[in-house]
Amino acid sequence: MAGTTISGLTHPVLENDYASEWMGIEVLALGDGHATIRMTLRQEMLNGFGMAHGGMIFAFADSAFALACNPATPAPSSAGTSANTVGAAADSITVASGVDINFLKPAFQGQVITAVADRRSIAGRSGLYDIQIFAADPGSPLPGELIAEFRGRSRTIPKKRN
Repeated sequence: MAGTTISGLTHPVLENDYASEWMGIEVLALGDGHATIRMTLRQEMLNGFGMAHGGMIFAFADSAFALACNPATPAPSSAGTSANTVGAAADSITVASGVDINFLKPAFQGQVITAVADRRSIAGRSGLYDIQIFAADPGSPLPGELIAEFRGRSRTIPKKRN
């Protein structure tokens, strides 16, 4: 599953994330409000112009956003959660409430793309995150050239009960 990466880092969000697994996402770094991931662009990720499909870049950035929003180790559940709590408790998850993406340059098959996600602000159950996406040719020093900027707004909600 996508939770196992060459970096050895895992995150509970990836345990059943079949989209991130299909994309071949590797987790490079995790921290409080931060995530860095990478993947290699494959032929089936290209549009009719031979460049990365915008939806692939968006989905890739969205995965970095999810990892930055949700702690790798959820906080214990508590009835009196503080309004300034960062991240999700064991009985809650943090999801996107809205996003914007700006595509700056194209990326192409074989390039390695890297997303760097950082929390900019948090207030109660809402947060703001910036994700930068870079592309580099294989073997080039990462992260490479900036190809897109993604801004995500998050909201912490109760976890769905089975």
